[in-house]
Amino acid sequence: MTESVSTMDNSEEEEDFYDAPDTFLDCEEGDSPATPQSDYVPPPEVTVLHAGTETVSLGLTPTDSSVRYKLHIDYSSDTHGGSVIVEDSSTVDVDGLHPGTEYTFRITRRAENGNQSETASVSVFTDPSPPAQITVYQVSSESLSLRWDTPAGEVENYIVTCCSEEETCVQELTTDTNSLTFSSLKPGVCYSLQVSSQLKNRRRSKPVVTSVHTKKQLETLLEDLGLEQHYSDVEKLSLRTILQIDERTITDELVKCNSDLPWYFLKKLMMVNVTARNVKYTSVCESVHENHDALSGNTRLDLKNLVDSPNSGDMLNPLDIITALFLCSDGFVQQEMALKMSMCQFSVPLLLPNCDTEQCTLMLWAMRDIVKKYRPQSLSESKGFIEDRIVLSDLPMISFVRLGECSLSKSEILNKLLSNSQQYHDTFVHHNMESGDSPRRISNGLVEITWYLPCGNKNMDLFSEPVAVANLRGDIASFETQYSFLCQTSAAVFVFFDNLDSECRLLTNQHHKTQIFLVGNHQRENFSLDALEKVATELGLTNSNIILKTKRMNDADFVKNLRKTVSDVVENPKKNMPIEQMADIAHELGILVDEHSPGCQIAKKNADAITAEIQDTLTYKEAQLPLQGQIWKDLTCLEKEEFRLRKAGSENIEMYKSDLQEQKTKLREKQNSHDMSNAMTCFINAISSPGIERCYFLKWMRMNLDNLSREKLSDLREQYKKKCQNSENKEEIKDIDRKLSNSSLGTEHFLREMGQIYEASVSLPETDPSRQQLQHLPKLCAELLLDGFPLELVDGDASNIPLRWVSDVLSQLNALVSPKSKILVVTVLGVQSTGKSTLLNTMFGVQFAVSSGRCTRGAFMLLIRVNEDVKKVLNCDFMVIIDTEGLKSPELAQLDDSHEHDNELATLVVGLSDITIINIAMENSTEMKDILQIVVHAFLRMKEVGKKPKCQFVHQNVSDVSAHEKNLRDRKLLLQQLNEMTQAAAKMEKKEENKSFTDVMEYRPDTGNWYIPGLWNGNPPMAPVNAGYSEAVYELKKNIIQMLGNCDSSANKISEFTEWMSSLWNAVKHENFIFSFRNSLVADAYMRLCTEFNKWEWEFKKEMYTWVTNAETRISNFGTVAVKSESHDMSELLTYLKSEACTLLSKWETKLLENLTKYFKQTEGHVYLVEGYKEEFSNSAKSLRREMERSVFNQLEAAADIRQGMVKLDSIKENHTKQLEERVCALIEDCRKKKVKMTDKELDNEFNEMWDKTLKELSFCEQKVTDVYTNVTHNLRTNLSHKGSHANEILNKKDLKNCGLEPFKYAVEGVIKKLKNKVMTWFTEDQVAAMQEMADSIIAACKDILSQKMVRKTNYHETYIHDILRMIDERLQNNQHVTTDIEFEVSLKQHICGLAARTFQKMHEDFIHVNDPYRCLHTNKEKFRADFKDVFNERDQCQKKAEEFTNRCLKPAVEDFVNRSLGLDIIGEMLTCQQFSTRYFFQYAVLLDLLTKDDFKKYLSYICSYEDYVKEWTFDRIMEHFSDPSMVSKFEDQRLQSSIKSINNAMENAKKGKSGNLKTFVEDICKELGDKLVISQDALGAFMILNNADQEQFAHWLTQCVKEMAQALRETFKKTNIEMKLKNLHVKPQNELFTKVMGCGKQCPFCKAPCDAGGKAHTEHFASLHRSQGLGQYRFLWTGQLVTDICSSLVTSDKNFLCEATNHGSHPYKCYQEIFPDWKIPPDVSLQASDYWKYVMTKFNNEFAKEYDAQPADIPATWKNITHKKAEASLKESFNIK
Repeated sequence: MTESVSTMDNSEEEEDFYDAPDTFLDCEEGDSPATPQSDYVPPPEVTVLHAGTETVSLGLTPTDSSVRYKLHIDYSSDTHGGSVIVEDSSTVDVDGLHPGTEYTFRITRRAENGNQSETASVSVFTDPSPPAQITVYQVSSESLSLRWDTPAGEVENYIVTCCSEEETCVQELTTDTNSLTFSSLKPGVCYSLQVSSQLKNRRRSKPVVTSVHTKKQLETLLEDLGLEQHYSDVEKLSLRTILQIDERTITDELVKCNSDLPWYFLKKLMMVNVTARNVKYTSVCESVHENHDALSGNTRLDLKNLVDSPNSGDMLNPLDIITALFLCSDGFVQQEMALKMSMCQFSVPLLLPNCDTEQCTLMLWAMRDIVKKYRPQSLSESKGFIEDRIVLSDLPMISFVRLGECSLSKSEILNKLLSNSQQYHDTFVHHNMESGDSPRRISNGLVEITWYLPCGNKNMDLFSEPVAVANLRGDIASFETQYSFLCQTSAAVFVFFDNLDSECRLLTNQHHKTQIFLVGNHQRENFSLDALEKVATELGLTNSNIILKTKRMNDADFVKNLRKTVSDVVENPKKNMPIEQMADIAHELGILVDEHSPGCQIAKKNADAITAEIQDTLTYKEAQLPLQGQIWKDLTCLEKEEFRLRKAGSENIEMYKSDLQEQKTKLREKQNSHDMSNAMTCFINAISSPGIERCYFLKWMRMNLDNLSREKLSDLREQYKKKCQNSENKEEIKDIDRKLSNSSLGTEHFLREMGQIYEASVSLPETDPSRQQLQHLPKLCAELLLDGFPLELVDGDASNIPLRWVSDVLSQLNALVSPKSKILVVTVLGVQSTGKSTLLNTMFGVQFAVSSGRCTRGAFMLLIRVNEDVKKVLNCDFMVIIDTEGLKSPELAQLDDSHEHDNELATLVVGLSDITIINIAMENSTEMKDILQIVVHAFLRMKEVGKKPKCQFVHQNVSDVSAHEKNLRDRKLLLQQLNEMTQAAAKMEKKEENKSFTDVMEYRPDTGNWYIPGLWNGNPPMAPVNAGYSEAVYELKKNIIQMLGNCDSSANKISEFTEWMSSLWNAVKHENFIFSFRNSLVADAYMRLCTEFNKWEWEFKKEMYTWVTNAETRISNFGTVAVKSESHDMSELLTYLKSEACTLLSKWETKLLENLTKYFKQTEGHVYLVEGYKEEFSNSAKSLRREMERSVFNQLEAAADIRQGMVKLDSIKENHTKQLEERVCALIEDCRKKKVKMTDKELDNEFNEMWDKTLKELSFCEQKVTDVYTNVTHNLRTNLSHKGSHANEILNKKDLKNCGLEPFKYAVEGVIKKLKNKVMTWFTEDQVAAMQEMADSIIAACKDILSQKMVRKTNYHETYIHDILRMIDERLQNNQHVTTDIEFEVSLKQHICGLAARTFQKMHEDFIHVNDPYRCLHTNKEKFRADFKDVFNERDQCQKKAEEFTNRCLKPAVEDFVNRSLGLDIIGEMLTCQQFSTRYFFQYAVLLDLLTKDDFKKYLSYICSYEDYVKEWTFDRIMEHFSDPSMVSKFEDQRLQSSIKSINNAMENAKKGKSGNLKTFVEDICKELGDKLVISQDALGAFMILNNADQEQFAHWLTQCVKEMAQALRETFKKTNIEMKLKNLHVKPQNELFTKVMGCGKQCPFCKAPCDAGGKAHTEHFASLHRSQGLGQYRFLWTGQLVTDICSSLVTSDKNFLCEATNHGSHPYKCYQEIFPDWKIPPDVSLQASDYWKYVMTKFNNEFAKEYDAQPADIPATWKNITHKKAEASLKESFNIK
């Protein structure tokens, strides 16, 4: 063991001397005696064997002596010390030391006897600790940074070594910090990094080693650009990503960092902005510095600062960004970029290098979509042109390369070469462009290509023939493969050089493959003519192959010489090669070809298999796409005829429609008879393939078909344009137009065929295998839409929408995305060939087909995703862009029905849009007026149906900066014309209240007009897109998105968009759009509004009913002990209550109107669609208030007058009771004085004697009975006073007492005499029947009121007859379609008033009888007798009196309270049922119930006695809903508990009063309950007399009795059935519900369908479902057959009607509103909507005929196919039940 003693004492140790002790050893015999130890101890000789970080190994020379020693080792440093004692040995390890520290070791050898040697010392450094935790960070292609943790101990500095496999040591650096950066490294190399700590003495620690790969050049750049994740094949940039609308696309934020650059470039490029390559960003420091200088007004001279310009090396070269984007994009983005770059006249990549893999790719696919038009000199006279896909064009290619260093800027010279003096353009990026001088990091080896295309003008064309120009970036010495490729594909290669010393091998190897031209700069000092001569000789070049920029030559002359040489090559090319053919050479050289990927090749093969079969387009379409031909056009005509019924003639409408349906069925059968063609089978299989392959297939298809069509169509388009200039050739134009349409073949035709295949299959039964096999087609198309392919909305050839197909596609789209996804729609409208598609393509970066001539037809929609950051602004997930075919000019519109087609199209797309862009040309006023007419028409129609689209007028080709100001006059002219068009359109649509365009929509001339300069900057084909065009379109885009963000209306869900589209198109098919438009979204919004309004209305009514009940209670208690009011006069109380009622009514009216305003402010729920009904519902709220006020006041007045009459009676009764009480008290005193115990019989005798005597003495004046007949007669005369003397004469003929005794029958003769036209006898009978029906209905309603009044058992009041007469007047007013005369009205009113007077007389007499004072006293005789006995016998009355007060006073009052309140609870509960929430739901529920029961008698009752049926049905629903007793018990119990609680509270409060008197105690209780319960004064008066009960005991028993009363009432309520309960209620639920669902009570003037409109004050009546007129007893005059026609069909036909309102003259159904202006009868929501009544009439045809005494109807064939299920479905559709 080693002993160790630590010490921090660094002083020198003193030597210690010890005397050796004497040692006596016992020795055994034979042992040698011990020798004494030597005093000398040899000193240690010490060497350091090893020094570690914490351990030092010391070597010691061993001693020869056999004496055992111990070593004492002391060690010390500046900061640390210690000591160790060990056995003497040759090596000693000392540990626990500090690293990197100098230690001094002192070693002494000691003997056991204490002797010690001299001290040996040695100094040694411990090793430093190596650094810990090396971390490598910020690794790039040329540098890396590392850091490490500081080790323990002292460290002077660190040595860091960087090594690679190729070079042992690349760099060794020393640092005194703990981090370091190595630069100037090689990309993609594995480096080994060693870090050692070093001490002052240069002693190093062991190195810590790690290794790291530098990033490859490409990897680093992609990280700088933020594109690294898109480099892998899995996450390539897609069109979906770059075209989505995000914050970058709509804001002008400056580029702040490198990662913004690609997106900035793409944003600009997608909008074809020629400034896209200006990709410099401003660093924060720079902008802050500039701002500081500007703000501080820094004017000092600082030349040093001027020359120290920012280092362009920090900036990225545009070519690097372009190369990176091409490497990180999928094939479709590459194609789009190449196309847009080509439009900007930028060069596009031909060979794309990858500096990491050192391979390059031929960008054949990327350039496939570039189509160029040009006119070579040979076609200049004929004005013809060549239009071709550039990769297929057989053009010579001239290549420009660089050998070694070159002082000439090759790219800049090329730009000058390709630009004429008037039109310079930077086709190639060069050194003097923005960021062009930044070093290229990944784009060396890039070969770019551009094309020079002549326009046919000798003065302007630089080259007479087209030529491709290629440009290799970098030195050919480094890119031999690219150079070799160019030599084999080019007609000539121009080699730029400065010095030709060493690189000739490259030139001589390739010169035989092409013409070589050497381009040198003689102005350079190191230029060697000898070297040039040597090379030229070796290559066999002549002077014509060498172009030198001599010392006296400027750039212009040099370029002129170069251009001449190139021109010679172009005119006599040795080699022409289309880019497509270059793929073979690329393959030989090991160059990749972008379209050789498996997906692209499979797709190409599939597309070629289809298009290879096309020889003649017309024949091919007929054979392979047969369903969209004539059959589809015929179907379209039939569909429109079904709606318009123009050719019906005299035929029965429903028969005619049935025939049309049968024809449609046959055409669908014909479609289904076609087997699916080979082409369509291949097409559907191909688009069913995985995502990327499908996209490639569709692109190949489009390109193949375009190539095929181009040859055929280009000639036709030219002819079309020429003929259009001369409008006399109308037939020829029409013929060419037809040929254009027939010769056009694109992918849309295949998708259209797919739609027709699907639509035809849907007509098959659901179980048919053919149908089931095709159910997946809509999903395929929805996926395409999501991938960014356009969907054809309107088939322009047939002018129709395949509604089922498009709806199902959109439905599938809804399923693919989030179901709640919302969309906003932008549409462009305008004259053909005005750049509409180009505008949309530029604005959104999309690719709508752009072609000259009228070829694209219909409307296409395209989906653009909205990014999360913009979703919050727009509140939508997708933007839908709709491109439409151009609207025709007036001259061309005369050729066919295209004007109608244009109107339909404009109405549809404007209706679908949130914003419509209208492209107009100010220069052609005739054309403009026509287009404006169409557009204004569409906007007017939208306004009328509730849609509020916004519009922006775009004026193209206006480039002046002052255009906005200069065109002020034009804008005024435009607004003037818009106003004219609005007036004309309003007149046509019969909506003449719209006087100006601003009445129709929100439009401001200053903000609603956009001036956009021309598309091209110069003369095509070499003109780039005008930057001004792109910027103006961008501003328009920003404005549109801002407008959409500020839109009041919310975005539609996809399902709602589909619904709009269907509704709009169905309405468009009718001639009168506004009156034909029916939309479930509008219906849904209207229903929601009705539901909400009904809730508010009921809350209002409920509040007022409750208030009136309480007010009546207060009136009933007036003048009694229960009254709390301080009013001493009834008129004062009445005035106060009326004032209170007015306040409450006003409050609720205001609340209702506020709710309505708030409701219309919300953005959800499509509230804006029903904005037009706001006024109606406001009026309904005001009308409700007026109605409630009248009703409340009448009730208050009646209650007050009746109570006023009762006050006198109560006083008499009270007086009588008091006198009786005095007599009884006197009798008791007399009896007690006798002091004899009297028997009960004796007491009875005494009481009877006193009773009879008292009654004789009391005065009973007989109650006067009012003659109600006189009062009613007076009111009737007052009511009829304004009707003239004839009414008075009729009244005088009959006494009211003789009226109403017999059932009311109005004399028929009276009517017949008055009708002049005796021929119409059948109509007269119907008229009389209608009058009788109306009279019966009014009488029934009046009887209902009378029965309600009788139940109340109150006195008669004049307001009762007022209410009845008002109700009769309202009913007569509502049934104005029934012609009546004064005789009918007077007779009816006399009849009803007779009935009423009789009822009211009895009611009055009963009331008088019940309240007769004599009868009341007599009723209480036995009670008085019992009380008399109790008092006389001094019995305890407490319990008895408590029971009496409970049973006679409280119990009836509580029962009455429950009956007054329960009605409201039942109504509230029933209104929670959907069927009573709105009239819509009610009608639906009634009709569905009828259909379920399928009972003829019920149908008959519903049709002929609608009111009675509805009343009975409502009553049945209440009975059904409350069939479970617990349902009503819940409400009864609530009301009962409320009453009991009030009674208990009243008792508690009365106890606190400390009256000490029972009478006062009871009066206090009554007073507390005065506002809630009506306590009978008779019962209370009887209770009060002879009452000697103790108050406390009474209160105790009363509490007990109230509990028992509550239980007893619960039992009573349970035993009473719901029917009895309903009879006893004050507010009858069935009547209130009937009033709500009955609405205005108006019925369709043709078929008697009830009005469904909400709100009382609606001005327009409408029914959701009309029925066959035969069901309303209409029959044909001559045959007597029931009529099958339905008015919702007739109003679109050319048929006529005649009736009383038309004076029996014929009137067209189309103009029915001239006769019935307050009715709106739109056509059915679909052709199946009226199937419900068709089913009923078909099923019960014979029964109805028998009942109506008519002949059965002639039922159309298609009606017989309507099943019960279809009838139910049509009902749901009509009432918009989902």
